[in-house]
Amino acid sequence: MQHYPQQLDRAAQAALLAEIRQIIAQSPLYTPTMPRSGKPMSVRMTNAGPLGWVTDKERGYRYQATHPETGEPWAPIPKILLDLWDKLAGYPHAPEACLINYYAGAAKMGLHQDRDEEDFDAPVLSVSLGDTGMFRVGGTTRKSTTRKFELKSGDVFVLGGADRLAYHGIDRILAGTSGLLEEGGRFNLTLRRVTRPGQV
Repeated sequence: MQHYPQQLDRAAQAALLAEIRQIIAQSPLYTPTMPRSGKPMSVRMTNAGPLGWVTDKERGYRYQATHPETGEPWAPIPKILLDLWDKLAGYPHAPEACLINYYAGAAKMGLHQDRDEEDFDAPVLSVSLGDTGMFRVGGTTRKSTTRKFELKSGDVFVLGGADRLAYHGIDRILAGTSGLLEEGGRFNLTLRRVTRPGQV
């Protein structure tokens, strides 16, 4: 795991945020639900890229090429994120999904693994925009010791190699720590390679 503080300066953060808002205009934020229970998650989400990560009661966790509510394809991944991937991922193939999670108020994300992808050789790269998120990361079992990181606006965090399947989550958001988002809250942008190279 690697934490890269302030990979994006304020101007780059603002430029990326403008692109995220354009993506949301095409592929609106929605509230996903948990498999089986149908319980709504506390974050709202959307995606960019050829594939998007979704979840619902009926079909569970999966990737698909279209927005679950509009039925339309996802918007493209912004170039600034692709450039960060090329710079920091250490992986020769492009990401296929950018999961966009929006955290507001008491929104959080419990400890989980990112394991719905076919290719675990590719890292997971996340970019923070807006209020600071208290990020918790452990090992490859739920009982592993965890560490906390403050992910501030412009920070990048990479889980790769032996840590690719590390359990991780967001404990809470520190409201008011960034003025980037007028409405407050935090966007987390997670780049992932879904399929093995050579597949579509």
